[in-house]
Amino acid sequence: MRSHVVAVLAAVALLASACTGTDANAGSGSGTAGGEAGGTSLGWEECGGGFECAKLPVPLDHAKPDGEKIELSVIRLPASGDRIGSILLNPGGPGASGVKYARSARTAVSAAVRDRFDVVGFDPRGVGESAPVRCLSTSELDTYVGLDSSPDSPGEITMLEEGSRRFASGCQARSGRLLPHVGTADAARDMDLLRAAVGDSRLTYLGKSYGTQLGAAYADLFPSHVRALVLDGAVDPSLGPLELNTAQARGFEVALDAFLGDCLTATDCPFSGSVSSARAEIAALLRRADAAPLTNRTGDGRTVTEAWTTLGLITPLYDRQAWPVLRQALGQALKGDGTTLLRLADLLIDREPNGEYTNQTESNLAVNCVDVPYPRDSAAYATAARESAKDAPLFGAYVMWSSLPCAYWPAKGGPRAKIDAPGAPPIMVVGTERDPATPYEWSEALASQLSSGVLVGFDGDGHTAYLTGSTCVDRLVDDYLIDLTVPKDGTRCPKIS
Repeated sequence: MRSHVVAVLAAVALLASACTGTDANAGSGSGTAGGEAGGTSLGWEECGGGFECAKLPVPLDHAKPDGEKIELSVIRLPASGDRIGSILLNPGGPGASGVKYARSARTAVSAAVRDRFDVVGFDPRGVGESAPVRCLSTSELDTYVGLDSSPDSPGEITMLEEGSRRFASGCQARSGRLLPHVGTADAARDMDLLRAAVGDSRLTYLGKSYGTQLGAAYADLFPSHVRALVLDGAVDPSLGPLELNTAQARGFEVALDAFLGDCLTATDCPFSGSVSSARAEIAALLRRADAAPLTNRTGDGRTVTEAWTTLGLITPLYDRQAWPVLRQALGQALKGDGTTLLRLADLLIDREPNGEYTNQTESNLAVNCVDVPYPRDSAAYATAARESAKDAPLFGAYVMWSSLPCAYWPAKGGPRAKIDAPGAPPIMVVGTERDPATPYEWSEALASQLSSGVLVGFDGDGHTAYLTGSTCVDRLVDDYLIDLTVPKDGTRCPKIS
């Protein structure tokens, strides 16, 4: 993993195929079907599957609104019934494509929401089809992702430093003019232009994972433009970047323990005994992969290093329904075959079956590195990695070192601003208690920091809660989005039986 938060909601649907392929407004006004932003009309065109696509020009630098423009890629699925307005979606990342996510609108939002809202997705600036940040070639990305991100020798640290410098310098060479302008605040300002362009006087929004950070930033900048925001799987905006890394690493440990507890009750579990003994076997597996890569039967020439093994282990923790795939993958890996783990890792980082990457990894770091100031000395990461490993022995060092390119980033991050969105209407924050990527305490923190935050907790596993199996969460979210019915703060949805 290469960031504080990686959204893999779109990848979850592919996990089963990965396994098979390895032999394994009530109130805001409906607006119009078009609209204008900065004097530029959106020209919708059919783009297949009942969707319409358009390009939205926005300023490269919002401080110079009449200066150079870039274009955002936008898609919508028109409402099927009595239209309230539009609902904008962001699946997270940063770096995940909102256009691709909206293409899965029939699983991203409920039928009831699709009936009342145009479902609108967009690639934030720097992402996907919206002035994408590019840094490395495909082979260079393969090398970078495979670097040992839990180095245990000076030589390995040096290699990681060199790879991180190459990443940062590659971004500067290929996307230098974009890098200072791809932060979350810039994307939030874009989102307000998009809100106006689709004809809504106030914003209805569903943001997951990093999308909660984007939604909270929007509410803070434009509190009077908020109609209803659902922030699912929240990021805590008050934490510094290395604090976020530590907390996320602990989240992966909690999720792994939940998986192992369940695994030990399954007939195909590759472990026996206790959760602690199974953890010890996984730790030994990672050490073996560090010493000698696991077998890769894909034929693509990659070596299944410790880094690829860790990524493959993390991916299925995002969705409980993928746990059977993880049981199979670990069973194979314990016998030396890392193929399924490698294919799972590809889903997490958006490496396509043909070997090409989307720009998720590059844009992810580009946004994270400019959003807040990171330490500029690798020694700080080494110290933080040692401390994080005390609470998260399997994932702490790996997650911490994954941010090292930010130490060499050419565009400096500014101080993290306090986010409280004074004057905004009630904002719904949803947290899953054993969420691996965005720990539940982050949702608690964001709800408390927002002046109108309302927390809904879900006693569940996996990343985010809406439309992942809890009818309780689904009902509360739909009632809020459609009718503006605000749940009681602190509502808790029970575990799925």
